[in-house]
Amino acid sequence: MKKFIDNPATLLETSLQGFAKAHADIVELHTEPNFVCRKQRKKGRVALISGGGSGHEPLHAGFVGYGMLDAACPGQIFTSPTPDQMLAAAEAVDGGAGVLFIVKNYAGDVMNFEMAAEMLVGPNASVLVNDDVSLPKDHPIGRRGVAGTVIVEKIVGAAAEQGYDLAACKSLGDRVVGATASMGIALSSCTVPALGRPTFEIAEDEIEIGVGIHGERGRETGKLVTASEMVEQIAGHIQEELNPGAGQAVLLHVNGFGATPLVELHLVYELAWQYWQKRGLNIQRALVGSFTTSLDMAGCSLTLTLLDEEMLRLWDAPVNTAALRWGC
Repeated sequence: MKKFIDNPATLLETSLQGFAKAHADIVELHTEPNFVCRKQRKKGRVALISGGGSGHEPLHAGFVGYGMLDAACPGQIFTSPTPDQMLAAAEAVDGGAGVLFIVKNYAGDVMNFEMAAEMLVGPNASVLVNDDVSLPKDHPIGRRGVAGTVIVEKIVGAAAEQGYDLAACKSLGDRVVGATASMGIALSSCTVPALGRPTFEIAEDEIEIGVGIHGERGRETGKLVTASEMVEQIAGHIQEELNPGAGQAVLLHVNGFGATPLVELHLVYELAWQYWQKRGLNIQRALVGSFTTSLDMAGCSLTLTLLDEEMLRLWDAPVNTAALRWGC
Protein backbone atom coordinates (compact mmCIF):
# COMPACT_ATOMS: atom_id res chain seq x y z
CA MET A 1 0.00 0.00 0.00
CA LYS A 2 1.51 3.32 -1.13
CA LYS A 3 -0.11 6.22 0.70
CA PHE A 4 0.87 9.59 2.17
CA ILE A 5 0.36 8.20 5.67
CA ASP A 6 2.77 7.96 8.59
CA ASN A 7 0.50 5.78 10.70
CA PRO A 8 -3.10 4.70 9.99
CA ALA A 9 -3.89 5.22 13.67
CA THR A 10 -3.12 8.96 13.46
CA LEU A 11 -4.38 9.59 9.93
CA LEU A 12 -7.68 11.21 10.91
CA GLU A 13 -6.21 13.37 13.68
CA THR A 14 -3.45 14.74 11.44
CA SER A 15 -5.77 15.23 8.48
CA LEU A 16 -8.28 17.19 10.58
CA GLN A 17 -5.51 19.42 11.88
CA GLY A 18 -4.40 20.15 8.33
CA PHE A 19 -7.97 20.77 7.16
CA ALA A 20 -8.63 23.23 9.98
CA LYS A 21 -5.43 25.15 9.30
CA ALA A 22 -6.04 25.27 5.55
CA HIS A 23 -9.55 26.68 6.07
CA ALA A 24 -9.03 28.65 9.28
CA ASP A 25 -11.10 31.54 7.92
CA ILE A 26 -14.18 29.28 7.79
CA VAL A 27 -13.92 26.51 10.41
CA GLU A 28 -12.65 25.63 13.86
CA LEU A 29 -11.53 22.17 15.00
CA HIS A 30 -12.58 20.95 18.43
CA THR A 31 -10.97 17.85 19.93
CA GLU A 32 -11.87 15.37 22.66
CA PRO A 33 -14.36 14.78 21.13
CA ASN A 34 -13.62 15.69 17.52
CA PHE A 35 -15.92 17.95 15.55
CA VAL A 36 -15.53 20.75 13.04
CA CYS A 37 -17.73 23.80 13.42
CA ARG A 38 -18.39 27.03 11.62
CA LYS A 39 -16.19 29.89 12.78
CA GLN A 40 -18.78 32.63 12.31
CA ARG A 41 -22.04 31.49 13.91
CA LYS A 42 -25.32 33.36 14.05
CA LYS A 43 -27.72 33.37 16.99
CA GLY A 44 -31.37 32.73 16.35
CA ARG A 45 -30.98 30.39 13.35
CA VAL A 46 -31.53 26.66 13.16
CA ALA A 47 -28.19 24.85 13.52
CA LEU A 48 -27.45 22.08 10.99
CA ILE A 49 -25.23 19.18 11.99
CA SER A 50 -24.15 16.17 9.97
CA GLY A 51 -21.37 13.63 10.09
CA GLY A 52 -20.26 10.13 9.33
CA GLY A 53 -17.19 8.03 8.85
CA SER A 54 -14.15 9.68 7.34
CA GLY A 55 -12.97 8.67 3.89
CA HIS A 56 -15.80 10.51 2.11
CA GLU A 57 -14.13 13.92 1.97
CA PRO A 58 -15.11 16.64 1.38
CA LEU A 59 -18.33 15.25 2.92
CA HIS A 60 -19.06 16.43 5.63
CA ALA A 61 -16.48 18.83 7.07
CA GLY A 62 -15.94 20.41 3.66
CA PHE A 63 -19.52 21.69 3.78
CA VAL A 64 -19.28 23.49 7.11
CA GLY A 65 -19.67 27.24 6.67
CA TYR A 66 -22.02 29.99 5.58
CA GLY A 67 -25.11 28.63 3.85
CA MET A 68 -24.59 24.97 4.74
CA LEU A 69 -23.62 23.11 7.91
CA ASP A 70 -22.86 24.57 11.31
CA ALA A 71 -20.90 21.50 12.40
CA ALA A 72 -19.69 18.13 11.17
CA CYS A 73 -18.70 15.09 13.23
CA PRO A 74 -16.02 12.89 11.62
CA GLY A 75 -15.72 9.28 12.69
CA GLN A 76 -12.77 7.05 11.94
CA ILE A 77 -12.49 5.71 8.38
CA PHE A 78 -15.91 4.32 7.36
CA THR A 79 -16.95 4.29 11.04
CA SER A 80 -19.81 6.27 12.52
CA PRO A 81 -18.99 9.18 14.83
CA THR A 82 -19.98 8.67 18.44
CA PRO A 83 -22.97 10.21 20.24
CA ASP A 84 -20.69 12.32 22.45
CA GLN A 85 -19.21 13.95 19.32
CA MET A 86 -22.68 14.79 18.04
CA LEU A 87 -23.87 16.05 21.40
CA ALA A 88 -20.81 18.25 21.90
CA ALA A 89 -21.17 19.67 18.40
CA ALA A 90 -24.87 20.38 18.90
CA GLU A 91 -24.28 22.14 22.20
CA ALA A 92 -21.50 24.23 20.67
CA VAL A 93 -23.48 25.54 17.69
CA ASP A 94 -27.07 25.67 19.00
CA GLY A 95 -28.13 29.25 18.37
CA GLY A 96 -31.41 29.01 20.23
CA ALA A 97 -33.66 28.01 17.33
CA GLY A 98 -33.13 24.27 17.56
CA VAL A 99 -30.82 21.71 15.93
CA LEU A 100 -31.43 19.72 12.77
CA PHE A 101 -29.40 16.55 12.29
CA ILE A 102 -28.87 15.44 8.67
CA VAL A 103 -28.20 11.71 8.80
CA LYS A 104 -27.17 9.26 6.08
CA ASN A 105 -29.08 5.99 6.38
CA TYR A 106 -26.42 3.67 7.76
CA ALA A 107 -27.16 1.69 10.91
CA GLY A 108 -24.34 3.15 13.01
CA ASP A 109 -25.03 6.73 11.97
CA VAL A 110 -28.75 6.41 12.63
CA MET A 111 -28.30 4.79 16.04
CA ASN A 112 -25.68 7.25 17.27
CA PHE A 113 -27.49 10.35 16.02
CA GLU A 114 -30.68 9.10 17.71
CA MET A 115 -28.78 8.71 20.98
CA ALA A 116 -27.36 12.23 20.68
CA ALA A 117 -30.80 13.65 19.92
CA GLU A 118 -32.22 11.97 23.02
CA MET A 119 -29.46 13.44 25.21
CA LEU A 120 -29.66 16.94 23.74
CA VAL A 121 -31.60 19.43 25.83
CA GLY A 122 -33.70 21.58 23.55
CA PRO A 123 -35.69 21.24 20.34
CA ASN A 124 -34.18 19.09 17.62
CA ALA A 125 -35.19 17.03 14.60
CA SER A 126 -33.58 14.78 12.00
CA VAL A 127 -33.65 14.33 8.24
CA LEU A 128 -32.78 10.82 7.05
CA VAL A 129 -31.11 10.71 3.63
CA ASN A 130 -31.77 7.48 1.68
CA ASP A 131 -31.22 8.38 -1.97
CA ASP A 132 -29.43 5.19 -3.15
CA VAL A 133 -31.83 3.47 -5.56
CA SER A 134 -29.50 0.51 -6.10
CA LEU A 135 -31.26 -1.04 -3.10
CA PRO A 136 -34.99 -1.87 -3.16
CA LYS A 137 -37.44 0.27 -1.22
CA ASP A 138 -38.25 -2.68 1.06
CA HIS A 139 -34.60 -3.43 1.93
CA PRO A 140 -34.39 -4.55 5.60
CA ILE A 141 -32.26 -1.56 6.68
CA GLY A 142 -33.59 0.82 4.05
CA ARG A 143 -31.74 2.54 1.25
CA ARG A 144 -28.34 4.09 1.91
CA GLY A 145 -27.61 7.80 2.03
CA VAL A 146 -25.02 8.70 -0.60
CA ALA A 147 -24.20 11.73 -2.79
CA GLY A 148 -27.69 13.19 -2.50
CA THR A 149 -26.65 14.20 1.01
CA VAL A 150 -24.75 17.17 -0.44
CA ILE A 151 -27.90 18.41 -2.19
CA VAL A 152 -29.89 18.18 1.05
CA GLU A 153 -27.21 19.97 3.07
CA LYS A 154 -26.96 22.83 0.55
CA ILE A 155 -30.68 23.48 0.12
CA VAL A 156 -31.60 23.13 3.79
CA GLY A 157 -28.49 25.08 4.81
CA ALA A 158 -29.63 28.01 2.69
CA ALA A 159 -33.09 27.80 4.25
CA ALA A 160 -31.65 27.92 7.77
CA GLU A 161 -29.49 30.88 6.76
CA GLN A 162 -32.63 32.68 5.60
CA GLY A 163 -34.43 32.15 8.90
CA TYR A 164 -36.62 29.09 8.30
CA ASP A 165 -37.68 27.58 11.63
CA LEU A 166 -36.89 24.01 12.71
CA ALA A 167 -40.13 22.49 11.47
CA ALA A 168 -39.79 24.19 8.09
CA CYS A 169 -36.16 23.06 7.71
CA LYS A 170 -37.08 19.47 8.49
CA SER A 171 -40.05 19.50 6.14
CA LEU A 172 -37.90 20.94 3.37
CA GLY A 173 -35.16 18.38 3.99
CA ASP A 174 -37.62 15.51 3.81
CA ARG A 175 -39.00 16.95 0.56
CA VAL A 176 -35.54 17.19 -1.01
CA VAL A 177 -34.79 13.59 0.00
CA GLY A 178 -38.03 12.46 -1.62
CA ALA A 179 -37.12 14.28 -4.83
CA THR A 180 -33.59 12.86 -5.06
CA ALA A 181 -32.23 9.56 -6.38
CA SER A 182 -28.65 8.35 -6.83
CA MET A 183 -26.80 5.31 -8.15
CA GLY A 184 -23.10 4.55 -8.61
CA ILE A 185 -20.68 2.32 -10.49
CA ALA A 186 -17.15 1.41 -9.36
CA LEU A 187 -14.26 0.46 -11.63
CA SER A 188 -12.03 -0.47 -8.71
CA SER A 189 -12.22 -1.08 -4.99
CA CYS A 190 -10.78 1.23 -2.36
CA THR A 191 -8.07 0.57 0.20
CA VAL A 192 -8.85 1.21 3.87
CA PRO A 193 -5.51 2.28 5.44
CA ALA A 194 -5.87 0.08 8.52
CA LEU A 195 -6.59 -2.93 6.29
CA GLY A 196 -3.86 -2.23 3.76
CA ARG A 197 -5.52 -3.98 0.81
CA PRO A 198 -8.59 -3.49 -1.40
CA THR A 199 -11.90 -4.21 0.32
CA PHE A 200 -12.99 -6.43 -2.56
CA GLU A 201 -11.42 -7.99 -5.64
CA ILE A 202 -12.50 -6.94 -9.10
CA ALA A 203 -11.03 -8.04 -12.43
CA GLU A 204 -9.77 -5.62 -15.07
CA ASP A 205 -12.78 -6.41 -17.26
CA GLU A 206 -15.38 -6.06 -14.48
CA ILE A 207 -17.37 -3.27 -12.83
CA GLU A 208 -19.40 -3.11 -9.61
CA ILE A 209 -22.89 -1.77 -10.26
CA GLY A 210 -24.82 -0.07 -7.46
CA VAL A 211 -22.01 0.45 -4.95
CA GLY A 212 -22.30 2.37 -1.71
CA ILE A 213 -19.60 4.67 -0.33
CA HIS A 214 -17.98 2.40 2.25
CA GLY A 215 -16.01 0.14 -0.04
CA GLU A 216 -18.75 -2.46 -0.14
CA ARG A 217 -19.65 -4.43 -3.23
CA GLY A 218 -22.56 -3.32 -5.39
CA ARG A 219 -25.83 -5.02 -6.23
CA GLU A 220 -24.10 -6.98 -9.00
CA THR A 221 -20.79 -7.44 -10.79
CA GLY A 222 -20.91 -6.81 -14.51
CA LYS A 223 -18.58 -6.82 -17.47
CA LEU A 224 -16.79 -3.61 -18.39
CA VAL A 225 -18.75 -1.84 -21.13
CA THR A 226 -18.57 1.61 -22.70
CA ALA A 227 -19.14 4.74 -20.65
CA SER A 228 -22.35 5.34 -22.61
CA GLU A 229 -23.68 1.93 -21.63
CA MET A 230 -22.75 2.41 -17.97
CA VAL A 231 -24.47 5.80 -17.84
CA GLU A 232 -27.56 4.44 -19.57
CA GLN A 233 -27.78 1.63 -17.03
CA ILE A 234 -27.64 3.70 -13.84
CA ALA A 235 -29.57 6.64 -15.30
CA GLY A 236 -32.32 4.18 -16.24
CA HIS A 237 -32.75 3.11 -12.62
CA ILE A 238 -32.94 6.73 -11.48
CA GLN A 239 -35.42 7.57 -14.23
CA GLU A 240 -37.62 4.65 -13.24
CA GLU A 241 -37.50 5.65 -9.58
CA LEU A 242 -38.34 9.36 -9.95
CA ASN A 243 -40.45 9.10 -13.11
CA PRO A 244 -40.13 12.80 -13.95
CA GLY A 245 -42.46 14.36 -16.49
CA ALA A 246 -41.33 16.22 -19.58
CA GLY A 247 -40.30 19.76 -18.76
CA GLN A 248 -39.45 18.93 -15.13
CA ALA A 249 -36.67 21.14 -13.78
CA VAL A 250 -33.81 19.07 -12.34
CA LEU A 251 -30.37 19.32 -10.81
CA LEU A 252 -27.88 16.78 -12.20
CA HIS A 253 -24.94 15.85 -9.98
CA VAL A 254 -22.06 13.69 -11.22
CA ASN A 255 -19.98 12.64 -8.22
CA GLY A 256 -16.53 11.05 -8.31
CA PHE A 257 -15.56 8.39 -5.79
CA GLY A 258 -12.02 9.68 -5.26
CA ALA A 259 -9.86 8.34 -8.09
CA THR A 260 -11.79 9.43 -11.16
CA PRO A 261 -10.39 12.51 -12.95
CA LEU A 262 -12.55 15.45 -13.93
CA VAL A 263 -12.04 14.77 -17.62
CA GLU A 264 -13.98 11.51 -17.15
CA LEU A 265 -16.58 13.03 -14.81
CA HIS A 266 -17.41 15.73 -17.35
CA LEU A 267 -17.69 13.07 -20.04
CA VAL A 268 -20.17 11.23 -17.82
CA TYR A 269 -22.08 14.48 -17.29
CA GLU A 270 -22.40 14.98 -21.05
CA LEU A 271 -23.70 11.44 -21.51
CA ALA A 272 -26.17 11.82 -18.65
CA TRP A 273 -27.25 15.22 -19.98
CA GLN A 274 -27.98 13.65 -23.35
CA TYR A 275 -29.92 10.81 -21.71
CA TRP A 276 -32.26 13.15 -19.83
CA GLN A 277 -32.52 15.72 -22.60
CA LYS A 278 -33.95 13.00 -24.82
CA ARG A 279 -36.62 12.44 -22.16
CA GLY A 280 -37.59 16.09 -22.09
CA LEU A 281 -36.12 17.08 -18.71
CA ASN A 282 -35.04 20.65 -18.08
CA ILE A 283 -31.55 20.39 -16.58
CA GLN A 284 -31.27 23.74 -14.83
CA ARG A 285 -28.35 23.18 -12.47
CA ALA A 286 -25.24 20.98 -12.41
CA LEU A 287 -22.66 19.85 -9.89
CA VAL A 288 -19.66 17.88 -11.17
CA GLY A 289 -16.73 16.74 -9.06
CA SER A 290 -15.68 14.48 -6.20
CA PHE A 291 -17.88 15.56 -3.30
CA THR A 292 -18.86 12.24 -1.66
CA THR A 293 -15.88 9.96 -2.04
CA SER A 294 -14.88 6.47 -1.03
CA LEU A 295 -11.17 6.97 -0.36
CA ASP A 296 -9.32 6.00 -3.57
CA MET A 297 -12.14 4.16 -5.35
CA ALA A 298 -12.38 4.70 -9.11
CA GLY A 299 -15.93 5.23 -10.24
CA CYS A 300 -18.76 7.71 -10.03
CA SER A 301 -22.41 8.16 -9.23
CA LEU A 302 -25.29 10.06 -10.78
CA THR A 303 -27.75 12.02 -8.65
CA LEU A 304 -30.91 13.62 -9.97
CA THR A 305 -33.02 16.02 -7.91
CA LEU A 306 -36.44 17.20 -9.07
CA LEU A 307 -36.49 20.95 -8.44
CA ASP A 308 -39.30 23.31 -7.61
CA GLU A 309 -38.91 27.11 -7.51
CA GLU A 310 -38.12 27.15 -3.78
CA MET A 311 -35.42 24.47 -4.07
CA LEU A 312 -33.87 26.25 -7.06
CA ARG A 313 -33.78 29.56 -5.22
CA LEU A 314 -32.16 27.96 -2.18
CA TRP A 315 -29.64 26.05 -4.30
CA ASP A 316 -28.56 29.35 -5.88
CA ALA A 317 -28.28 31.13 -2.51
CA PRO A 318 -24.76 32.18 -1.41
CA VAL A 319 -22.54 29.54 0.16
CA ASN A 320 -19.02 29.74 1.57
CA THR A 321 -17.46 26.44 2.60
CA ALA A 322 -14.19 24.67 1.87
CA ALA A 323 -15.76 22.59 -0.90
CA LEU A 324 -18.65 24.71 -2.21
CA ARG A 325 -18.44 28.44 -2.69
CA TRP A 326 -20.49 30.86 -4.73
CA GLY A 327 -22.32 34.16 -4.38
CA CYS A 328 -20.25 35.36 -1.41
